[in-house]
Amino acid sequence: MPPLATDWLSLLMLTFVLGMKHGFDADHLATIDGLTRYNARARPRLARYCGTLFSLGHGAVVMGIALGVTALAGHWDVPEWFGTLGALISIAFLAALGCLNLAAVLRARPDEMVQPVGLKGRLLGNLSRVSNPLLMALVGALFALSFDTLSQAAFFALTATQYGGWQQALTLALLFMFGMLLTDGINGLWIARLIARADQAALIASRVMGLVVSGLSLIVSAFGVMKLVSPAVDAWSTGKEMSFGMGMVVLIAGSFLLALRLARQDCATAPSGR
Repeated sequence: MPPLATDWLSLLMLTFVLGMKHGFDADHLATIDGLTRYNARARPRLARYCGTLFSLGHGAVVMGIALGVTALAGHWDVPEWFGTLGALISIAFLAALGCLNLAAVLRARPDEMVQPVGLKGRLLGNLSRVSNPLLMALVGALFALSFDTLSQAAFFALTATQYGGWQQALTLALLFMFGMLLTDGINGLWIARLIARADQAALIASRVMGLVVSGLSLIVSAFGVMKLVSPAVDAWSTGKEMSFGMGMVVLIAGSFLLALRLARQDCATAPSGR
């Protein structure tokens, strides 16, 4: 296989993994949690698909931006400070989200499920209180209007110009959306199931996931700082983006299984009168 084809295949795989990782963003989790809880009783069937609808709207904006940047790629050079600014913003947001979600776990009462905490949801008000599928997709679209998502869409477009043009940019954006759709869709189904159960298993599972989201946010934030201050760490991590992304996806998926296992063990050992 020619080197260019091999590089393109690796880029496709990396983009899909980045989409899956982006779907586990704390803001995504918090908003999908809110949408699902709001619709759980009145429209339980719709509640299961809140994550899917959110991702479709989010992905539509990513595709639009990728195509737009592709059209302008020949007339615009990315400033050198663009990447550094994006890294600093991501580090600050991840650190804040990690601390907020850790606090949410510690503050939760013994009989209360832990709800993920997001920053965009707080800034944009009560967007999670909608019951129309189109409005849910619109919420996802609004959440895509952030520096992090915009920079990723621009990356797809500028990288795709090395392999062709707008068709390649659209392919990358679609793969990113499918990866995000997979994780956000599963997350919406899982939250709907926890709400429907509302038992000890759900309480334990929500705490495990809260700790995992908080821990990963803080770890990734700290690693971002190390890359900025240490050229050696930056050089070592170059080319390992797909491995890091896949590791995060596997870790979070494993935490789902661990949460369910701990919940079953707790229920099995609990006294019958509990």
